[in-house]
Amino acid sequence: MSTEVRRNRRLGLFFTGFALVALVIAGALSYFADSDPDGLDTATLEGCEVVETDGGEELVGDCIARNAGEHDLADSPLADYSVGGDDRFTGVAGVIGVLATLLVAGGLFWLLRRRGDQPGD
Repeated sequence: MSTEVRRNRRLGLFFTGFALVALVIAGALSYFADSDPDGLDTATLEGCEVVETDGGEELVGDCIARNAGEHDLADSPLADYSVGGDDRFTGVAGVIGVLATLLVAGGLFWLLRRRGDQPGD
């Protein structure tokens, strides 16, 4: 086997391993992630108090969170790291996200590589 073939094979094995590790992390470890992260939420709620009213919870006071609203994609199928709003499918949403990221990044790298292979470069 030539050096070029071995190098390409090792590179392919590396990227395949990388993709598999990313998929395992997204699919398995995402179930252990906290469904109620508190770092940013706590910081945005400083200065406010959550009060229970007839209409539900309401923020009273002066804090950043009072200006928060729903995201434009809040009703999308993969919103809130779930599939269709079902929290049991957090891992599936993670795997779909990793696959989408790998496809977009791979496509961009492929396009840029092809562009660099043109004669005269």
